[in-house]
Amino acid sequence: MAIIANAEVHRLAEPWSGEIRTGTHQFITDKPESFGGQDKGPAPYDLICSGLIACTMITLRMYASHKDIELGEFSVEADFNANKQGKEWIERRLSFAQPLSDELKQKVLEISSKTPVTKTLLRSLEIHTVLV
Repeated sequence: MAIIANAEVHRLAEPWSGEIRTGTHQFITDKPESFGGQDKGPAPYDLICSGLIACTMITLRMYASHKDIELGEFSVEADFNANKQGKEWIERRLSFAQPLSDELKQKVLEISSKTPVTKTLLRSLEIHTVLV
């Protein structure tokens, strides 16, 4: 077994707010005002989307570097969706400043579907909770 990531959260005095620490980084998580929070930081589903788009950006840059391909400036955006029937899905959008060939577009889509976080989100993941 290998731990590939670790994070810890401590509650703050404000309702729904917490301080997340991961490695040498720390930031605030909160819920939007519409949910009774103060919107001081990303909400949990925002963090899921953030992990996905960060991994997508890094993976595409690594691929481009390895293959000596110039992707130019690009951005990745994601929305977490849910409907009343309980179905959940993420829509990920990639936007490139320079036009890509059809072949490179297909490769970008293929690589995006194989990023580590994409693979984790697409397969069943066990979560074990213990009291310590």
